[in-house]
Amino acid sequence: KDSTIELFVNRLDSVESVLPYEYTAFDFCYDESEKRPSENLGQVLFGERIEPSPYKFSFKKNMECQSVCPKSYNTEKAEDKAKLEFLKKGMLLNYQHHWIVDNMPVTWCYDVEDNQKFCNPGFPIGCYVTDTGRAKDACVVNADFNDKDTFYIFNHVDITIFYHVVENEAAGARLVAAKLEPKSYKHTNWEKPDCTGPPMSLGNKFSGEIKIPYTYSVKFVEDKTIRWASRWDYILESMPHTNIQWFSIMNSLVIVLFLSGMVAMIMLRTLHKDIARYNQMDSVEDAQEEFGWKLVHGDVFRPPRKGMLLSVFLGSGTQIFIMTFVTLFFACLGFLSPANRGALMTCAVVLWVLLGTPAGYVAARYYKSFGGEKWKTNVLLTAFLCPGWVNEEINNSFELKVVFADFFVMNLILWGEGSSAAMPFGTLVAILALWFCISVPLTFIGAYFGFKKSGIEHPVRTNQIPRQIPEQSFYTKPLPGIVMGGILPFGCIFIQLFFILNSIWSHQMYYMFGFLFLVFIILLITCSEATILLCYFHLCAEDYHWQWRSFLTSGFTAVYFLVYAIHYFFSKLQIKNDRSCGTRFWLYHPLLSNLDLLCVFASRYNWILCLLLVCHQDLQCGQSGLNESSLI
Repeated sequence: KDSTIELFVNRLDSVESVLPYEYTAFDFCYDESEKRPSENLGQVLFGERIEPSPYKFSFKKNMECQSVCPKSYNTEKAEDKAKLEFLKKGMLLNYQHHWIVDNMPVTWCYDVEDNQKFCNPGFPIGCYVTDTGRAKDACVVNADFNDKDTFYIFNHVDITIFYHVVENEAAGARLVAAKLEPKSYKHTNWEKPDCTGPPMSLGNKFSGEIKIPYTYSVKFVEDKTIRWASRWDYILESMPHTNIQWFSIMNSLVIVLFLSGMVAMIMLRTLHKDIARYNQMDSVEDAQEEFGWKLVHGDVFRPPRKGMLLSVFLGSGTQIFIMTFVTLFFACLGFLSPANRGALMTCAVVLWVLLGTPAGYVAARYYKSFGGEKWKTNVLLTAFLCPGWVNEEINNSFELKVVFADFFVMNLILWGEGSSAAMPFGTLVAILALWFCISVPLTFIGAYFGFKKSGIEHPVRTNQIPRQIPEQSFYTKPLPGIVMGGILPFGCIFIQLFFILNSIWSHQMYYMFGFLFLVFIILLITCSEATILLCYFHLCAEDYHWQWRSFLTSGFTAVYFLVYAIHYFFSKLQIKNDRSCGTRFWLYHPLLSNLDLLCVFASRYNWILCLLLVCHQDLQCGQSGLNESSLI
């Protein structure tokens, strides 16, 4: 009953800048005596920096206008002037506080249009009134914020803690909500503040000395209507575009299911008709008059060009596919909800590290089936290439351009800006240790078992002389087919992409993992059907180079993802005149839209299905196919 309630502060972020900053970067009041709570790997990677705060209060003990600390600045001193300018920049870009009580965000709830209430899991540092008198951002909430070219600092907060009494338990009571209202007061006596008077203003061209006192009030309210298990609901229900998201997702799923059914019906009917016709042939002469995929059955298992690179991508795709599926499955079950801070990223990283064995096994198995002999190079590339690009030269040397360099450059920029999104050196070393000490050895173990097993046996013998490929029509050429193949898969995920990008760059909470998992399954089905259908058309056109096409067809979704990210940057984000912010965005999104994210895991799955399709077709050819291959 008399327990102390701890209030923690997190990083500050803004929709007008993609650079988050630690709480102490803005020279707010902080408690040096308290020990900083430990953070998991996911929180560090997401840039969260949780620290203890000087805001102290006890359960059911209301307090009015309590002083926290005063901050004094003198513009004649370079250090104080730099701190004050940074604080002004934070208010100009509408940086938001993020406070935490009992692992719940302290929300700022206010009325919006149509008499609805919106609860924001953060509140601004302050606001700015332009030199023309236009109130920006939070300055619209108070008519007293009317001085031109002036900043107003929210140096006071009214905190309300909601709780309900728990019967038949020793705990006594549980906190079910935490809300606050930011205010601005120019306290005349900061030692004994009364929280009255005009707002705390700071002219844009102010010079001299200024003192900013920080205060707070807290009260406790019993609320029996909110259950502890559903205490996050009032935050999630007020998230923007929630109703639109439900309607859009359902509409997208209906469209995708309808199109998937059409693709599956066309594919199955056409393939069944061809197989039935080929099974009714009575002589070799009839076979010679036929055309289509049966004529290339002796060439479809010819090793692809750059088989080393393809096998490495297939192995890396296996690793990322399993990681994505398991992570989304656990998130769908609620184990990785927003209440478990950093759990989503931690789960993904740990799974990626531990799944090196299947990556090495699949890459080695397919490389051996392609007739490759450079097993050492294959294992090393599987372990170190993903994410990355490889260019194979004429002399069979490999130039490895690891995307880790991209990440390292981005981290250097964030370090230079003093952003909390910069990964600490210790965490960077830990990530490298996980990669080199766990993932790489597991990849070698998987490759050992993969090379130890015999290669995949093909159902028919490959012709010694490659068959000449006839001239192709426009839609069966490689590039048009690949470009068309990524349209349908992208159509079923672009709505979710909008909300995912909002959660990353606009700092909105993403919680609909059930729909995300369902869209992921629909994405796999759509990618598979589109890839198999186009692969079948290419084989009917007597083009037996299906391996890379089946890999890149659905993988081209990554290119559409990058194009959508460009559209999102220019149409949705409000980044203002900050080159480092734009640099972080443009370094980060090619990393996401790389072959490593969409192309690899989806295309590996589709490549195997195309392999099964080709094997099934050749098994249907039977002995007549072997006789025909001898004639060719």
